[in-house]
Amino acid sequence: MNILELISNNFYLWVVPAAAVGLLLFGWVLWLVLRSSKSKTVAEVHVKKDFVDQKIERDRKTRLFLHSLSVLQRDGRLLDFFDEDLSLYDDEQIGAAVRSIHEDCKKTIKKYIDPKPVIDNEEGEMVTIEPGFDIDSIKLVGNISGEPPFEGVLKHRGWKAGKKEIPKLSDIQDAAIIIPAEVEI
Repeated sequence: MNILELISNNFYLWVVPAAAVGLLLFGWVLWLVLRSSKSKTVAEVHVKKDFVDQKIERDRKTRLFLHSLSVLQRDGRLLDFFDEDLSLYDDEQIGAAVRSIHEDCKKTIKKYIDPKPVIDNEEGEMVTIEPGFDIDSIKLVGNISGEPPFEGVLKHRGWKAGKKEIPKLSDIQDAAIIIPAEVEI
């Protein structure tokens, strides 16, 4: 018997099942290869997207911080004051300048944030920190042991925003520009 007769006599018995198993194995291997390459591509896309999202968030935070400085500069000339060489002036001149800058910056901060103390007592007074206190609002320092209530001396009252109005961001595209130069023509 030759091979062709063997194959034709046993075609449905051996050849069809062998071909079906071969095709199934080939399909399974192909599926595994495609799945692993797709998951790498998807993972790379997610990593790139996460990186871009983190960069955008970092840039946004930087822009908001610089925007806060720009508002204090615009309304109170705070950066101009910090840039000044105070050794050129006597204490009375500095005091007069500080009073104006302090007043203007204080008005601006009150307008947008209206800061309120976290704890209303005076610094140096004894205070009791009750169980369930907000750990974001009160920082305990010193020798801390056991469970609240805690008794201690108020070192700083803390600050929280009484309102959260954000002034309109300027239309400046470069986030590094705090306030543009001003040229009178």
